[in-house]
Amino acid sequence: MENSTFQRLRRSQVSQIRETIRANAYGGHTAGLADGLLQANLAILPEEYALDFMRFCQRNPKPCPLVGVSDTGNPAIPTLGPDIDIRTDVPAYNIYRRGRLEAEVSDIDTLWNDGLVTFAIGCSFTFEHALIKAGISLWHIDNNSTVPMFRTNIPTIAAGPFSGPLVVSMRAIRADQVDLAVDLSRKFPLAHGAPIHAGNPAEIGIRNIDQPDWGEPAPLPNGCVPVFWACGVTPQVVIENARVQLCITHKPGHMLITDVPEDAEIAVLNPTQPNDCPTRRNQ
Repeated sequence: MENSTFQRLRRSQVSQIRETIRANAYGGHTAGLADGLLQANLAILPEEYALDFMRFCQRNPKPCPLVGVSDTGNPAIPTLGPDIDIRTDVPAYNIYRRGRLEAEVSDIDTLWNDGLVTFAIGCSFTFEHALIKAGISLWHIDNNSTVPMFRTNIPTIAAGPFSGPLVVSMRAIRADQVDLAVDLSRKFPLAHGAPIHAGNPAEIGIRNIDQPDWGEPAPLPNGCVPVFWACGVTPQVVIENARVQLCITHKPGHMLITDVPEDAEIAVLNPTQPNDCPTRRNQ
C-alpha cells in the first residue's frame, strides 16, 4: 500500500502531497517527491536553545543550510509556504527527551507548545531531481528506499551545548558521472551543495558501507563510486549530545516539502560552502 501511494504521489502536485501527509495517509520517505521544490529537515527546540542552535547552523552551513525559522510558538513558516503546519506536514517525526530517542510519531499536535522554535534546514533530496534529469541513476529512489546515512569522523564547529560529528548521505554514482554529480549539486547550496567526499569510506571514518546508521543499505555496483554529501541529520546527533529536555525532528528521510522553488535565492546566514568534495575542491 505504501509503495502504491508513493508512486501516486510522485505524479502529484505539492498541495496533494501535503494533504495526504497531513491526513496521515502517507508516512514514507519523501525522496523523489515534489520535483522542483525545496525539501527541508526539521529541528524543533525550546526557545532557550534557539540562539545557540542558530549559531551552530551559521558555523556549519554544509550540513545545516538554514532556510527558515519560525516565530516562537508559531507552527507556521510562511516564507516556506502559506499553508504549512509544522505539526502535521511531515510524514514522520522523532521525539527526543534529554538526548534519547523516545518515540516516532505521525504528528506533533499534542506535543506543540508556545515555547517552541522550528528550524528548517535544506535537504539533499532537492538536488536529486537535477541528477535524475541528467541521467544519473539513484538506487534509493528507483527502489523506494531511504538513502543510507552515516556518522563520520569529521567534527562540526561547536556552539553552546551543540557539538558532534558530521553526518553524510551516500549515493553510488557511476565513475564517469561523479564530476557531473559534483557540478550539478554544487548549484544547490541550500541543499548541502557539492559532496564532501568521494571514494574510500574509511577516509571519513565509515567502517562498513553496508551498515548505515540511518536509512537503508544500498548496493555499490561495479564501476560505481560512493559519493558522500553533508546531511541534515547532523543536527539530530548534536541535539542528542546536548541532552535538550525536548526536541522534535523529522524522521531521517521524511522531510518537510516546501512551496519554495529548488533554485530560489533564500538568504542564508553564511552562504559559503567549505569542505567541498576533495576531487573538485579548488575548481
